[in-house]
Amino acid sequence: MALEDICNFNCKPMHKSLTFHTLEDTSSSVFTDSFDLKWRAELTSKKTSEVPLEFHVPCLFRRPSSQASQSVSVRRPFPLSHGTTTLGFIFQGGVIAAADTRASAGGLVACPAVHKITPIHSHLVVTSSGSGADCMLWERILIREIRLYQLRHKRRLSIRGTAKLLSFMLHPFKGTDVCVALTLCGWDKDDSLIYVCSDGARLQGDIFSVGSGSPYAYGVLDGSLRWSLSKEEAISLAREAVFRATHRDAYSGNNVDLFHVTAEGWKQRQREDLKEEYYRDMEKKGKKIDLKMQKLPK
Repeated sequence: MALEDICNFNCKPMHKSLTFHTLEDTSSSVFTDSFDLKWRAELTSKKTSEVPLEFHVPCLFRRPSSQASQSVSVRRPFPLSHGTTTLGFIFQGGVIAAADTRASAGGLVACPAVHKITPIHSHLVVTSSGSGADCMLWERILIREIRLYQLRHKRRLSIRGTAKLLSFMLHPFKGTDVCVALTLCGWDKDDSLIYVCSDGARLQGDIFSVGSGSPYAYGVLDGSLRWSLSKEEAISLAREAVFRATHRDAYSGNNVDLFHVTAEGWKQRQREDLKEEYYRDMEKKGKKIDLKMQKLPK
């Protein structure tokens, strides 16, 4: 409360709110007033000596006016460059999601062992790319909203409904410094792969790669990906794509995380160090060169 008094929070609730039944119908669109996610002010009572009557919960509020939204800009000591390599694709055995584990800030490696793939529920994982803080916040909000929906309706929100909900929540932040790019890799009635970014865009497809290393990952995936891949071939392809991307992209690297999502739920493969993969690859290349040298006429 002390922080709230200092900041002088004064929020007005919006007249229209987003309802869950509209999220299930993916063919329809919902037109609501522009909204922002802010914290609801605490209700206090004089009789209880300013004891809060309600917990802090996120709610939808009207976007503040242009004069009120102006804030003092803070200069960063150096420009922050975000880099990562995440990918997801569909094959006959389900959905594969893979990502590296390096978090970068400009030319610095902020953390070599972050988790860029987050389980949302038993049949849905999300790969994240962009600002680490923004991605963690929206993943937590998404987990909470899906859990609330399941408690209210006694069933899980569909993957398409989840993507639509996330898109509606992110759209008001279009044009701001919010940097979020999430790929939903899940299974409900069928396998689904949907990409949602911070401007509210929502795309569905069979293959997505996001981040600074995505051009290199696409080069590997486009050459070898096919529907008839076995589970072992799909896992090997995903590892190879992440490895090649991290080898060429300075902002990606360290380890590779891999999830396999099927009708039985998601399974995580043990994290692998890409440095060992690099040495194995160099050893293979060395053997091939030796064989070529032996075949050359003396």
